Amino acid sequence: MAGLGFGRFAPHLYALLRIVSGLLFACHGAQKLLGLFGGHRVPLASQLGVASIIELGGGLLIAVGLLTSIAAIIAAAEMAVAYFQVHLPRGLVPIQNSGELAVLYCFLFLYIAARGAGPWGIDRSSVR
Repeated sequence: MAGLGFGRFAPHLYALLRIVSGLLFACHGAQKLLGLFGGHRVPLASQLGVASIIELGGGLLIAVGLLTSIAAIIAAAEMAVAYFQVHLPRGLVPIQNSGELAVLYCFLFLYIAARGAGPWGIDRSSVR
């Protein structure tokens, strides 16, 4: 793609990826923590309650680019735990056990943790 001239947009497209994925992740937390978006509140003093705090808080931190790497590594770990606890017992392959989103978020957040906030982030730290 760089040969087509898209490379010059890479930093800003990365920022959009970080912002959109952070906001989408926060929505998952808002479903469980606040009962929004058709969700149901879960007890705060439960594993799902802790997950909802990580999703809402971590997603918002990732979206605004504040403490980005820390929030992203915690979010990636949460998604790994979710995959192994919830999805893997249903089958080995993510497409069979409905774990694609957990795997995708996990690896996306690992990338964001390594790269940092990039442009449009409060941290403004990026590894190129």
